[in-house]
Amino acid sequence: MERRLLPFLLVFVLTAIAGVAASITRDDFPPDFIFGAGTSAYQVEGAAAEDGRKPSIWDTYAHSGRTRDKKTADITADQYHHYKEDVKLMKKLCLDAYRFSISWSRLIPDGRGRINPKGLQYYNNLINELIINGIQPHVTLHHFDHPQALEDEYGGLVSPKMIEDFTAYADLCFKEFGDRVKYWSTFNEPNVEAILGYDVALFPPGRCSSPFGSNCSAGDSRTEPYISAHNILLAHASAATLYKEKYQKEQRGQIGITIIGFWFEPSTNATDDVAAVKRTMEFHIGWFLQPLVYGDYPATMKDIVKSRLPIFSKEESSRLKASFDFIGLNHYNVLYLQSNPTKFDYNERDYFRDLSIKLGDHHMEGLLKVKASPWGLQRILEYIKANYRNPPIIIHENGYSTHGANSTAPGYDFNDHERVNYIKEYIESLHTSIRNGSNTFGYFIWSFIDCFELVFGYTSKFGLYGVDFSKKERPRYPHLSAQWYSNFLRCGGRETGSINLYTYIE
Repeated sequence: MERRLLPFLLVFVLTAIAGVAASITRDDFPPDFIFGAGTSAYQVEGAAAEDGRKPSIWDTYAHSGRTRDKKTADITADQYHHYKEDVKLMKKLCLDAYRFSISWSRLIPDGRGRINPKGLQYYNNLINELIINGIQPHVTLHHFDHPQALEDEYGGLVSPKMIEDFTAYADLCFKEFGDRVKYWSTFNEPNVEAILGYDVALFPPGRCSSPFGSNCSAGDSRTEPYISAHNILLAHASAATLYKEKYQKEQRGQIGITIIGFWFEPSTNATDDVAAVKRTMEFHIGWFLQPLVYGDYPATMKDIVKSRLPIFSKEESSRLKASFDFIGLNHYNVLYLQSNPTKFDYNERDYFRDLSIKLGDHHMEGLLKVKASPWGLQRILEYIKANYRNPPIIIHENGYSTHGANSTAPGYDFNDHERVNYIKEYIESLHTSIRNGSNTFGYFIWSFIDCFELVFGYTSKFGLYGVDFSKKERPRYPHLSAQWYSNFLRCGGRETGSINLYTYIE
């Protein structure tokens, strides 16, 4: 009798455990934990040539027809004209915070010199609207989109001149907005930008050299990924030092940098594949966190890249180690690797040949095929905790993409169950990581609304809110995921509104 009951008892216990996991609410997180959602300037603002804004490198790249659907973000979600409506939606979601970026070429159209008063007014208006509605502004200064003028003048990030210009731009932002902005991120995903922009030319400015990239018109894939990353690190350290010395005491804010963190697993248990994963993590995460935490590049990178890897001076090393209050981490999925030891002449190497790995597809198509693997988030947070002194972390991006045509409402599938399940599972995974000692204090969904998804254009959508891009008014409409996130956040007893799943926001 007892033996026959065992299977039923086991089912009961497993069901109870699943019920506990499913019942995680906002109240299970620390009271000051930050929940939000995000976008970036080029991807949502639109108004690309309005009110004094000049092109960024993404304008130039998109207009060259190099996105999947050959579209641009000239209008996109048009948040420039609809920011007040969007902030109302954020309030209905009960967001603690909104992460957005500033368009450098809207604020300082030529990259340096003259300030655009209308650009300054727009960001003041947006920040004030957020504050009035009880939403923290979290600002990224560079989200892949520095002014084209600086690219034309000296090559942008491959030149050390960018350090001075970026610091001056950051200084203006700290001065004008720092009384209200308490969380600053200098750069977004530089460990992707350096590769896709300067090795394989899948991001602007599209620099590469044969045979490593396609449509190469200028660049050197052997060296420029490392040079651009080096200049980004020094620009970050310069701007962060300025903030800490000139503004932080009075403004009481925090500053950091945001990297992308895929989790990698070996395709097999072979020793070479396991070693390939270890090497990749040092090239992927250690490339930036090692200098920021310990003041120098990983030994593995120095051994493999040799003289193509720039060197930090003692002063630069010291400045880097004091340059962040938190690390932003963008995480989406898990990738599986195989070792691919191929002999190349030293002068025939780029980032991927230095790594000597095989990835199903190391271009964007492979990197953004999002499949829910929430354990990957736990593993990367554990890896950072164990290897980089457990820094304070904000998950700045985590989300689920739907792919397909330029779908519009009505008739659009509002019921994005896959996205709901994805977000739910990752929040649960994050909760476990925090209980296990991760120093993570914020979580932002990518993205708040559908937007121009860079090389995917409008064929990929991450939004809690959809946008009808076929209509001039760009109406927003909530997905099921918006309703789920709103319900999750209101578990803290902060209800301020309700979301009607099939209601348009005109």
